[in-house]
Amino acid sequence: MVKQNYTDAFIAAPDGLRLHARCYGRANGHALPVVCLPGLTRTAADFDTLAAALASDGARPRRVIALDYRGRGESEYDRDPDNYNVRTELCDVLAVVTALEALPAIYIGTSRGGILTMLLAGARPAAIAGAVLNDIGPVIEPKGLMRIKGYVGKLPQPASFEEGAEILRRLFSAQFPKLTAADWLASAQRAFKQGKRGRLTPTYDVRLAKTLRSIKPDEPAPSLWNEFDALKAVPLMAIRGANSDLLSVATLEAMRARRTAIEAIEVADQGHAPLLIEPEIIARIGAFAARCDGSFAPSS
Repeated sequence: MVKQNYTDAFIAAPDGLRLHARCYGRANGHALPVVCLPGLTRTAADFDTLAAALASDGARPRRVIALDYRGRGESEYDRDPDNYNVRTELCDVLAVVTALEALPAIYIGTSRGGILTMLLAGARPAAIAGAVLNDIGPVIEPKGLMRIKGYVGKLPQPASFEEGAEILRRLFSAQFPKLTAADWLASAQRAFKQGKRGRLTPTYDVRLAKTLRSIKPDEPAPSLWNEFDALKAVPLMAIRGANSDLLSVATLEAMRARRTAIEAIEVADQGHAPLLIEPEIIARIGAFAARCDGSFAPSS
């Protein structure tokens, strides 16, 4: 058995629902904490490799907190699926980082996590000392949203993790053509959990599908340029999967035109969303975090 490299924290949301976070490393007075926010149906487990690396960095170890939103991972499921919305989740994020004394922090947001990071910048700008937007931007491509709508809450129930790996490979191999059998198995172990009668179930409340009902191919999601601009005072990194159908090249270029100092990375042979497990990507994020440390000036 692999030794767990994090501790579990459980925090009450403003409405009393129990939220879960994985906590890596210890507070370091010379290094800002990092808060990792996953995608729509994803969990804190997605950040395990990155979080462990940042927490154990020999030159500048730092505390890392990875969240499970309500209805995902080890957080409690909400009785009312209408509460699976970004407004409620933003309040949940603030509750967690406040309770764990992780203010301000560097935020790494994948997909929905990046949206929450932009919203947080508008609502509580002092909470953010730097931001990494992983395959998300102010304009979200309808094609990608429709693809996500097509599978959320609708995955077959696999009998084993190997079968789950094959399900994921069939769904996502076009966007991730270079993943190995071991990679797909690891993905399945993050995407499914042991359910009743030995079968596997998704690591999220399948009623999340209800939040996607209003998405239509001919009706683009509202743009988030104002929210993106709320990050203007902090260092910013944008990561795009070269095969992404959610963050377009045109949107990334528009982000770069608006923020000339943005650090932009395109990850070859990956789509939505880059896994953030490759040593070179982890090194880039670590170096970015160190720059955030250097540029952060606490308010008096």
